[in-house]
Amino acid sequence: FHSPMYFLLANLSFVDMGLTSSTVTKMLVSVQTQRHTISYAGCLTQMYFFLMFGDLDSFFLAVMAYDRYMAICRPLHYSTVMSPQVCALLLSLCWLLTHAVSLTYILLVTRLSFCVDGEIAHFFCDITPVLKLSCSDTYIIKLVIFPLGGTVLVVPFICIVISYISIVLAILRVRTPGGAAKAFSTCSSHLCVVCVFYGTLFTAYLCPPSVASEEKDIAAAAVYTVVIPMLNPLIYTLRK
Repeated sequence: FHSPMYFLLANLSFVDMGLTSSTVTKMLVSVQTQRHTISYAGCLTQMYFFLMFGDLDSFFLAVMAYDRYMAICRPLHYSTVMSPQVCALLLSLCWLLTHAVSLTYILLVTRLSFCVDGEIAHFFCDITPVLKLSCSDTYIIKLVIFPLGGTVLVVPFICIVISYISIVLAILRVRTPGGAAKAFSTCSSHLCVVCVFYGTLFTAYLCPPSVASEEKDIAAAAVYTVVIPMLNPLIYTLRK
């Protein structure tokens, strides 16, 4: 339980709880009280924590992919490279980077004007539905927000893909009986989580406008903010 993978899993579980709490808590309160309103400050706060925990999920999955890469492709260097100090440093960098990105989003949104009270076409304050309510010109802000968001989403995914390409190549070189299956079993749970998580994110945020719709966005958001955090513990218990 003191291995790097369990340390990373514990942090991923905390982030999953934060991601779900940042969105579902307010929704449940609204359902219970029948007051479907949120203040401006409350909306910005919810948006900040949602963006931060969502980005953290992505970065933590990339760190976990690197951990699997070191364990399978560089086993002799694993204990040195993935020491507790290095793991803590990697996760700290993830926290700092996602905090900076989320804060940038919020500061840009605060520069917008909202002339009248409006209805957010979502079950939480996501960035795109909030931008639609603004009576200011959002063109410049979108030029910053969407490339930044795409970078934060795609770069960890590319790191994961590169790690797993290296892992697959290393597994194919294994000649011992059962060695390939054992090596693959150590990363199968993580690979399953990555596929589900990025599949829903790409559906929600990188889908072409001609295909995208509010209903699909809400459904995809419900999956990665509620369903995936609930499934992650179950998936990782399937590790052999």
